[in-house]
Amino acid sequence: MQATLIKSSEVGSNALADRVRTATRSAGRGLLLTFVPAHDESAGIGEALQHLHDQELPPDLIVVCADNCADDTAQVAAAAGAHVYETVGNVHKKAGALNQALDVALPELRDEDAVLVMDADSFLAPTFLAEAQRHLRDGVGGVGGVFTGRAGGGYVGMLQRNEYARYARDVTRKSGKVLVLTGTATLFSVRTLRHVVQARSEGQLPGDAQVYDTKVLTEDNELTLALRHLGYKVIAPKGARLTTEVMESWRDLYRQRLRWKRGAIENLRGYGLTRVTLSYWMRQVVTFLGVLVTAAYLASLLWSLGADHSLHFQPIWLAVTGIFILERVVTVRSRGPGQMVLAAGLVVEMAFDLFLQGVHAKALWDALTNSERRW
Repeated sequence: MQATLIKSSEVGSNALADRVRTATRSAGRGLLLTFVPAHDESAGIGEALQHLHDQELPPDLIVVCADNCADDTAQVAAAAGAHVYETVGNVHKKAGALNQALDVALPELRDEDAVLVMDADSFLAPTFLAEAQRHLRDGVGGVGGVFTGRAGGGYVGMLQRNEYARYARDVTRKSGKVLVLTGTATLFSVRTLRHVVQARSEGQLPGDAQVYDTKVLTEDNELTLALRHLGYKVIAPKGARLTTEVMESWRDLYRQRLRWKRGAIENLRGYGLTRVTLSYWMRQVVTFLGVLVTAAYLASLLWSLGADHSLHFQPIWLAVTGIFILERVVTVRSRGPGQMVLAAGLVVEMAFDLFLQGVHAKALWDALTNSERRW
């Protein structure tokens, strides 16, 4: 497999433009490109790229956007058959790296071509691209993936795998309807991406005249809102499967979720209350109410324990507890009997939910007070 290293500092980024322009086109369909933003991902990017090569419908060109790497990500990616585009002067992390490459590539592509954007730690199932391509039709802004978590992370990793299994179950039950096109892997048509760039340049959408808004914390969530405001649907068909890494410590998980949740709130604030954002705002309200209900639940237990040094459940809280346990058990069925039994233990699953609710409350407070962002 031929591989090249392409630096964005080259005049006009001619190397990447030439590579896209001369990519071999398959008969009967548009060109299929994959862009993989990568910052110090040498440990796993080789395997991620191998999963791309093993696709039933492999991409015609793979471009790894090596961004400010201090390791040998670029060399590993090149050895694995990717064409590596090394960013120069990028201070906008993933969104900036992708924008640099897409600014060069999009003018060389046709409207009927397609672009897959995926994380460097995503391992796609062999049918992913074929399934995503089949669903990428007029009116669909992007086709995302249904992801589950890979091994690792001990106890906190197990809880994330359960969480992701529930997410996959929920997406499947809703026939692929999703609220967000995640950065794990999403396929876009070139026509759609050009529409986003044009809408930003004309002031219809926030951000500069590029695909990704570099001013936000969660660029994938913001792009989803942009697509939906332009009238597109976003989906994740059940056949578009992949696995992704889990955070291996509570600290890393806290940082990840705080960024996700604060970013989502700030994205909604940026778009305001619209026909599209109404359902998203309602979900934020429901989540906040969930935090209050949980606080009331715990307060009632503490009050009962403090009143006579014994624990008494009120009927309403017994019902809430039973519903919570039943939901935890049923929704993790795909993970096997062992996880179902574990989920039946109230403390195990509720501790994780309390953690996530605490992160949500912190994200809401940070967004309201405009505290300094850390990422």
